[in-house]
Amino acid sequence: MSYPPENHRFAARIAGAEVTFETGRLATQAGGAVLARTGDTVLLATATAAEQPREAVDFFPLNVDYEERLYAAGRIPGSFFRREGKPSEEAILLCRLVDRPLRPLFPKGARNEVHIVITALSSDCENQIDILAINAASAALMISGIPFAGPVGAVRVGLISDQLVINPLASQMKESTLDLRIAGTEDAILMVEAGANEVPEARLLEALRIGHEAIQDLIRVQREMAAQVGKPPMTFAISEASPEVRTKVLERLNGRIAPLLGGSKKENEQALKQLREELIQSFAEDETVHPQEALQVFEEELRRVVRERILHEGIRPDGRGPTDVRPIYCEVGLLPRTHGSGLFMRGETQVLTITTLGMPREEQMLDTLGPQETKRYMHHYNFPPYSTGEVGRMGSPSRRAIGHGALAERALVPVIPPEDEFPYTLRLVSEVLSSNGSTSMASVCGSTLSLMDAGVPIREPVSGVAMGLVADGERHVVLTDIQGMEDALGDMDFKVAGTRNGITALQMDIKIRGLSYELMDRALAQAREARLHILERMLQTIDKPRPYLSPYAPRIITIHIDPDKIGKVIGPGGKVIRSIQEGTGAKIDIEEDGSVYIASSDSEASERAIEMVRALTEEAQVGKIYTGKVVRITDFGAFVEILPGVDGMVHISQLADYRVPRVEDVVHVGDEIMVMVTSIDPDGKIRLSRQAVLEGWTVEEALRADRQRTSARAPTPSRERGDSGRAARPKSVGKQSSSKQPSRRR
Repeated sequence: MSYPPENHRFAARIAGAEVTFETGRLATQAGGAVLARTGDTVLLATATAAEQPREAVDFFPLNVDYEERLYAAGRIPGSFFRREGKPSEEAILLCRLVDRPLRPLFPKGARNEVHIVITALSSDCENQIDILAINAASAALMISGIPFAGPVGAVRVGLISDQLVINPLASQMKESTLDLRIAGTEDAILMVEAGANEVPEARLLEALRIGHEAIQDLIRVQREMAAQVGKPPMTFAISEASPEVRTKVLERLNGRIAPLLGGSKKENEQALKQLREELIQSFAEDETVHPQEALQVFEEELRRVVRERILHEGIRPDGRGPTDVRPIYCEVGLLPRTHGSGLFMRGETQVLTITTLGMPREEQMLDTLGPQETKRYMHHYNFPPYSTGEVGRMGSPSRRAIGHGALAERALVPVIPPEDEFPYTLRLVSEVLSSNGSTSMASVCGSTLSLMDAGVPIREPVSGVAMGLVADGERHVVLTDIQGMEDALGDMDFKVAGTRNGITALQMDIKIRGLSYELMDRALAQAREARLHILERMLQTIDKPRPYLSPYAPRIITIHIDPDKIGKVIGPGGKVIRSIQEGTGAKIDIEEDGSVYIASSDSEASERAIEMVRALTEEAQVGKIYTGKVVRITDFGAFVEILPGVDGMVHISQLADYRVPRVEDVVHVGDEIMVMVTSIDPDGKIRLSRQAVLEGWTVEEALRADRQRTSARAPTPSRERGDSGRAARPKSVGKQSSSKQPSRRR
């Protein structure tokens, strides 16, 4: 082996941009390692497999991990320890995105653990990591020797100015009405994940065609890599029952499965559970039949029976026809103290969604490598064990729960009002109370009900449905509103959410190859019919958003101030803004552009807070009358604070509508008086007049009187000075003034 190890470089061109794959130099002890790059975004993908199968598992143990390193963008993590912690929700969603197109391509019955690790090494924040990660993971598998029926290619498709664009940059995606991620092989689409702004089904199908064409060069390059630098193939032990065991088990079953189907989920499960136990008991003394093998044959026969009934008779496990939607029930306003609530029931699936409205500052801050920095609309999905009648541990949300919550969130984002129209942070929580399939789409429907109950002015109501497929050769049956058993035993899980106008979210996982575009078109059309049917039932419960908010929701009032005065409102160390919030009970958020959000469920508290903020930021205006507080007295006048931190001077001659010998005869420190601003000089000094208020003068009249008074006070030798040259004693008018004062106008 040469040192340093030889590096091999391969390149593909996608929509004019180069995507490179390098291998041989880094992570040399991994089963397969690929350094993938597009632009200045670089990541390392490794694929390693265990030599021996895992014992006592009935699934393929594939594990995908994404290591999101903030150094990739030249950033230090914001955590206390300044290092990455547990994976973010965005990282978990990327792991699921990589897992979904790869999993169907491993050998059926394989039990060897396969671990894929993707590490972000460099990010230009324009070329997004998620699509590159799928391609890099597939390339690592192709050269690792791990049994894998790839390669898989992936691209993103955007819709910008009504043009479909392959792999648009993150900055371009801000203008896109479609974010579609597609992955597949040469001849089949395996995974689709999309968020859209009410895009029609026909346009979406066109995007799928263009995307599938675009991945072909990525697939070609990966085949070249496997041919030139691929390792010798590994052999996985396949877990399957022997022909002898299969024959024995099928003889014992002897057509006993089909009669057990047709009831509710619980009835079907109980009947099948009893049959399983009887089957295992019947082989208790037969050492040639291992219980695990017998159960494997049982599950295969159950799959065959369910699929045959659908294909030949059009009868599903619960007795429905292929296009039938389960019974629907909707209710809103269930919870008295929440801001909004909606219950959506479809068959045995029940989801209760709750809406909470908060201040702008309560939006989620995202410390990730993704282009999004904050999130003001959040949807969280909880799936407790009791929802399936099971006992289990409660804890942090699983990867599945995070994925389902993100899908439902994506479905509603296009209809959420913009912040300048509805300046709230929105958090929705969907509690799955009972589950028999399609809980993510039930969460979409529950979210719509809850938002409308909360008075959120969504642009359009959104509904969702999960579609399925059973295919065998030339026979295909598309299923509407699939339940749990159909999801597990079918060939496709196709979730579609949207409005009357088009699709807002789509998620598709296909377990078979060769699914035609005609069949996809039929599935989308059938899904639209179901969505509109469900939407009609929802609108019978609440047909539009309530025109008012819950009495317990904060009322947000937006005002705008000069950005240069933000510091005055906040105060040193936040002292001023805290005092306003404590004094009024209102919450206050301030943006850099001078937008001030004031929220309280008490309108009087909001008004008091608004007055205090405006007083802090208001500028004195000539001619305006203010009620101010006397803060200082001098021989020549009084200084009056007319706004917080803003004071002006009332000359002694302007304190009253009569001659004032001493300032203290009229006002004292702490007195509140009404004054008019008569002038503001270039240095910002403010001249005030109390006399103008008492006399009811205009500014011009006040200034004219002031000029006349100044002229009259000009000294003349014959009148103002005695023989000694000292100033003459003024006439005493104090007592006269005091006696007249009560009768004067105030």
